Amino acid sequence: MDTQLLEAFIAVAESGSFSVAAERIHVTQPAVSKRIAQLEDILECRLFDRIARSVTLTEAGEALMPRAHQILQAIADTRQAIHDLSGEISGRLRLAISHHIGLHRLPPSLKQFAQQHPSVTIDVDFMDSEKAYEGILHGHFEVAVITLAPQPHPKIEARIIWPDPLVFMVADDHPLTKEQRPSLQTLCNHPAILPGLGTYTGRMARAVFEEQRVPLPATMATNYLETIKMMVSIGLGWSLLPESMLESGLQAIDIPDVHIERQLGYIHHREKSLSNAARAFIQLLDMETS
Repeated sequence: MDTQLLEAFIAVAESGSFSVAAERIHVTQPAVSKRIAQLEDILECRLFDRIARSVTLTEAGEALMPRAHQILQAIADTRQAIHDLSGEISGRLRLAISHHIGLHRLPPSLKQFAQQHPSVTIDVDFMDSEKAYEGILHGHFEVAVITLAPQPHPKIEARIIWPDPLVFMVADDHPLTKEQRPSLQTLCNHPAILPGLGTYTGRMARAVFEEQRVPLPATMATNYLETIKMMVSIGLGWSLLPESMLESGLQAIDIPDVHIERQLGYIHHREKSLSNAARAFIQLLDMETS
């Protein structure tokens, strides 16, 4: 089966549009339509329902979607594996990186890697750490550099690179800065701005309050730590943020006997063969801990 047919199928399925799919894979719309028709002829079934301007997957299309991804990924992995036999570090390196690490931790390493291995094309997707885990499990990325999950996964190899202490943080003029003996209960008397409770960092915040049997107050939530820091800096509430983000205009609130630290590092699938480029990148990251 021609891989171009599967690429066209995935582009239409993900965009819901033949015209958008054509732009995405850099061909004309008639060419996309022709490829989909060829694929439907080969499989002897209809893959899309076309009603008015809406394009949706049929039951057969839904069944094909994950398999199409798997086929294309297997072909790409095979090409890379054969190429890597030469020992050359080149090709495409697919990375998932959390927004915070991409801004604050990884730029020097990425720059060094790009300078040392100019033949490698670095393909970076910025995303929440939780989604990166799914991407690694499904083979969409070779390596993810993220906040590590509190619990290990049997199919994922994880390595801590940067311990990341978290502190309760407020603006310099926030009423909490005048508290003589602040506590979790004291925090609950003021608005909070926290990472979403579905994130690893959000779960850590919730666990601290649950351990001391203090109900976590209703909060404003966003997964972007830079946005949270901005909202805290203008006095909209307190938050739990990496100590490394503490700067002029912000103040840490020390809560006795409360120590919170998340772990930042990289993950990859235990059962997936890594390319030479991925192994070289991991080796560079490991040097951060030496």
